[in-house]
Amino acid sequence: MNINATLFAQIIVFAILVGFTMKFVWPPIAKALDERAQKISEGLAASEKAKTELAVANKRVEAELSKSRNESATRLADAEQRAQATIDEAKVRANDEAAKIIAAAKADAEQQVVKAREVLREQVASLAVKGAEQILQREVNAGVHAELLNRLKTEL
Repeated sequence: MNINATLFAQIIVFAILVGFTMKFVWPPIAKALDERAQKISEGLAASEKAKTELAVANKRVEAELSKSRNESATRLADAEQRAQATIDEAKVRANDEAAKIIAAAKADAEQQVVKAREVLREQVASLAVKGAEQILQREVNAGVHAELLNRLKTEL
């Protein structure tokens, strides 16, 4: 065999192999590589989209947390104000009730003083009459001298 014929045969076989590979083997491989590249690019795009969505969600969560903190602080302040108002109102009612009790006690004490004075006046008048009886050594008629006794009561 001649080297030229062998070389020529090898060139023909190689050309057939290249043609067969380009027609039947290469398109599925290229298609698989293209699909894989497309999946990778879609995955990267989805990853970037997820990152932006995560950032937006984090901002929204922070805003909601801030809003919740502000609302809870406002509610706490309102509750403290209501509690203080209730305490102040209770103090005012207690002071009013104490003033009423003191006024009633003072009025009761004054009534008792008046009663005690009346009793004391009657006792003094009775003692004065008894003293006068003893001094005069005779019996004094209380009915006759009622006007004198009443004047004596008012003077005492």
